[in-house]
Amino acid sequence: MKLIEAIIRPEKLDIVKDALSELGYPGMTVTEVKGHGNQKGISEVWRGTKYRVDLLSKIKIEITVKDSDVEKIVNTIINESQTGSIGDGKVFILNVENVYRIRTKESGESAI
Repeated sequence: MKLIEAIIRPEKLDIVKDALSELGYPGMTVTEVKGHGNQKGISEVWRGTKYRVDLLSKIKIEITVKDSDVEKIVNTIINESQTGSIGDGKVFILNVENVYRIRTKESGESAI
């Protein structure tokens, strides 16, 4: 099993969420996060004063999937959230040793 963490633009959340639901993965954890990558934020002008916003609002999606579905899920996230501009985000893949469903005490892939 793998844990996929995707950091995407906030405006792309509904599109990605709907695409993952169509693939049979409606369950996910979504968190509002702030951060920056190589671009180190953006410069803005407000009332004639220039200032730097170095922590940009992003959305983090976490979803645990079977090993066989990783490429399909990652490709869907990338295809649906890509704009071609700086700040589109990143996708991280982590190994998951085990998972337990609290309600039924199931473990492993059947608990996903």
